[in-house]
Amino acid sequence: MLVWLFNSLMQFNNDFGVVQYLSVRGIFSSITALGVSLAIGPILIRHLGQRDIGQVVRGDGPQTHYSKAGTPTMGGALILISITISTLLWSDLNNHYVWILLLTTLLFGLIGWVDDYRKVFENNSAGLSARWKYFWQSLVGLAASLVLYYSASGPSEISYAVPFFKTIAINIGVVYVVISYFFVVGFSNAVNLTDGLDGLAILPSVLVGGALGAIAYLAGNVEFSNYLNIPYIEGAGEIAVFSGALVGAGLGFLWFNTYPAQIFMGDVGSLALGASLGIMAIIARHEIVLVIMGGVFVAETLSVILQVISFKFRGKRIFKMAPLHHHFELSGWPEPRVIVRFWIITFVLVLVGLATLKLR
Repeated sequence: MLVWLFNSLMQFNNDFGVVQYLSVRGIFSSITALGVSLAIGPILIRHLGQRDIGQVVRGDGPQTHYSKAGTPTMGGALILISITISTLLWSDLNNHYVWILLLTTLLFGLIGWVDDYRKVFENNSAGLSARWKYFWQSLVGLAASLVLYYSASGPSEISYAVPFFKTIAINIGVVYVVISYFFVVGFSNAVNLTDGLDGLAILPSVLVGGALGAIAYLAGNVEFSNYLNIPYIEGAGEIAVFSGALVGAGLGFLWFNTYPAQIFMGDVGSLALGASLGIMAIIARHEIVLVIMGGVFVAETLSVILQVISFKFRGKRIFKMAPLHHHFELSGWPEPRVIVRFWIITFVLVLVGLATLKLR
């Protein structure tokens, strides 16, 4: 929106042309989202508290979590509002990637909102049934994947770049839709599973989202993509503006979500953030790198899968409790220790993921 305005004002002063630089708009986007989040956060927390929109704690969860019952939830709305405002202000709205990413994120947020609504207002810790949640996630994820596939203007937009190799790019045709669908839905649920401790999911989402924005910026630049031997994706650089908004909104939310949390993001936030990470990686053609950088999300998901399989076929549990962060809690780690160590691991994995751009 501001891109159009500033371009019009360039006829009066060339200094307004600064918004033509993606890096500048990415920075402004981050600052704007952070400001919006910090400004409306206290208002939202007070509003949710007055309406008794509080966290419903699982009966089978760690006993230390019982004290969190009643803490305002559905705070992911704060993240989505901040991201949406900032993205609409600073993005080039003629870019179709921006709309695919933003709409997918908001639709996954809507699914999460329905889930949270049922938990809070129907006092049902299960929320939206798994069958219906997966159905709506699949519908949106498949639609986004199909749009990306049929809007691709060249083979580089649907080929898979393999980390550490310069020339390997696998064009798998329509199978791209299936894999993309699993990345969107899979990471949406992975972030949702990770969101079990104060601030545990949001900072890794910020770190991974920021890194994906940087990769998209490089992929959308002819010179950088050629230098790094990564696929050139025309228009992908605009995703850096959305990424900046995610970083700012996430840090603003963390201000209130850090231990002990004043507000929880709920499924409205976690499902949306996970889907946005999946879409960003797909657009930038670095899905495998997302698996590396989002290793904490992957580990949390695998811990649940392995726990279920082991108990079903062996009658024994591998972990004291799944997802993985609960295992460490029950092993005697204080909650802040689990959180910060998972943050540190994510930071290292993000560095490894970024290193793959050059180590080819």
